Amino acid sequence: MEVATVVIGVLALQGAFHEHAVMLRKLGATVVEVRKPDQLAGLDGLILPGGESTTMALIAERWGMVAPLRDWVRSGRPVWGTCAGMILLADWAIGQKEGGQTLLGGLHVTVNRNYFGRQTESFETELDAPVLGVAPIHAVFIRAPAIVEVGTDVQVLAKTAGHGEDVIVAVRQGPLLATAFHPELTPDLRWHSYFLGMVKASVEGLAP
Repeated sequence: MEVATVVIGVLALQGAFHEHAVMLRKLGATVVEVRKPDQLAGLDGLILPGGESTTMALIAERWGMVAPLRDWVRSGRPVWGTCAGMILLADWAIGQKEGGQTLLGGLHVTVNRNYFGRQTESFETELDAPVLGVAPIHAVFIRAPAIVEVGTDVQVLAKTAGHGEDVIVAVRQGPLLATAFHPELTPDLRWHSYFLGMVKASVEGLAP
């Protein structure tokens, strides 16, 4: 897929934004590291990376990014949130720190912010994600959230075992994509390629 003309922003306030940028460039996309509101102009897609969601939200507030990011998410253009980015995209979150945190919203899900526990309980596993093909996906979970409720318009893309039940860890809602894990920390380009496909379809005026 030719994506040389596709411009993807990666929110670069905190977290694993550099790793996303590297993978996108491998696939031929143009990447903008976004730190200021005016850098959102001209983007075809946006990634909200993993990191520390509370810290990311506080920095976004300090730098005047919250309202512009909310507007961008609601613009109908493709957005992908990974780990902390998935929390920011969610309409509702439980397990937050005292006082809560700012959410951008737009994704009709409830996330449990620390579903899989602390840093020491991080893990790696194989996931089935049929939208990416038959071969399993290697997934890295670091202080990971999980989705505990989804709206009727949300497509579940992957689940994994957690607390004695299968729990949702990847979803899509129209132009919004969210993963509880870190695809940018593996050599597998399939998630990034999938997102670029969403962006290319959006740019071409097709259904996202």
